[in-house]
Amino acid sequence: MSVLFPPRTILAVVVGSRAYGLDGPRSDHDRRGVYAAPTRAFWHLDKPPTHLDGPRDEQFSWEIERFCTLALQANPTVLEVLWSPLIEHVTADGRELLAARDAFLSRHVARTYGAYARDQLHRVSARRARTGETNYKQAMHMIRLLHAGAHVLRTGEVLVDVRPLRERLLRIKNGGEPWESVVSWAGELQRDLAAAEAASTLPDEPGRERIDALLTGVRERGLS
Repeated sequence: MSVLFPPRTILAVVVGSRAYGLDGPRSDHDRRGVYAAPTRAFWHLDKPPTHLDGPRDEQFSWEIERFCTLALQANPTVLEVLWSPLIEHVTADGRELLAARDAFLSRHVARTYGAYARDQLHRVSARRARTGETNYKQAMHMIRLLHAGAHVLRTGEVLVDVRPLRERLLRIKNGGEPWESVVSWAGELQRDLAAAEAASTLPDEPGRERIDALLTGVRERGLS
């Protein structure tokens, strides 16, 4: 395995601004990945780590079991890994994981994406009230998450590339959008998220059995 990725990496992608289509000349390369620890390593008292940092800057990887657990909970950050258009490395196990990505989706998306966005809005608003300062980058991602959440509920696909919204999102990030306009847009998107949930054909629960079978297969192959 190349030193560019942690040992036993099965999937490595670029996320963040470069995957969103919001990057500039000096944007970081935010890398996320999934690795499969050797099965026998779980037989010891000291278990393999659930995640790893590096080896490069802005690089973070999850062990596949932890990754699947978070994805089944509709964690937006984790789900984006499975839909990133910028794949740097993938193995046979990684391709199997990508092929099963729809099994992670459920109507829980409405709660997680909405909660993440509401939490960010609360944090930005509280900081404005306390210090008079506005974290416009955080506000931009709040808008992006609300938009992406409704998209998942309507299409069954996780929205990563948001280039159609690039101009306005970057205007928010750069402080060029009035705060009242940002809050108003967030309110519209929250209502749209609720409407998308009401009409969504996604299942109430994710395909846990399918993912369990996938993980079992990875562990069996990890014995060799």
